[in-house]
Amino acid sequence: MGIALLSLVGLFVAMYLWLFKIGVVGTMSCGTGGCEAVQLSPESVFMGIEVALIGVVGYLVLLAVAVWGTMPAQAAQVAPALALMVLSGGAVAFTAYLKYLEFVVIGALCQWCVASAVIIVAIFLLSVADWRRSRAAMA
Repeated sequence: MGIALLSLVGLFVAMYLWLFKIGVVGTMSCGTGGCEAVQLSPESVFMGIEVALIGVVGYLVLLAVAVWGTMPAQAAQVAPALALMVLSGGAVAFTAYLKYLEFVVIGALCQWCVASAVIIVAIFLLSVADWRRSRAAMA
């Protein structure tokens, strides 16, 4: 349930960034002043897709898998925990790449992007703990 809750929070953050990017949100609320610089940079697009949209889809997938893992039939299974660990591990690697771009290439700090990074790392750590728990329960 913790992973589902964090995925929902991450979804809201990513949705806010994406809505800004597509022009629905006019002015971005950002204490650092770097959010717009990051969101409007060429690096905010990855392989032709808005990074914020990748975040929306990614958090939706994590939320769906987390909810699936809470189903009674899946509670004692390893598959949901393994899927969450693999998916969030990939997201952590992608986030590390984005943090490099943000700090080194763009030279700006987006508090919303940092919040998303913290959320995805927390999801990964919880998924590792859940995977270990589910493996131990199967043994």
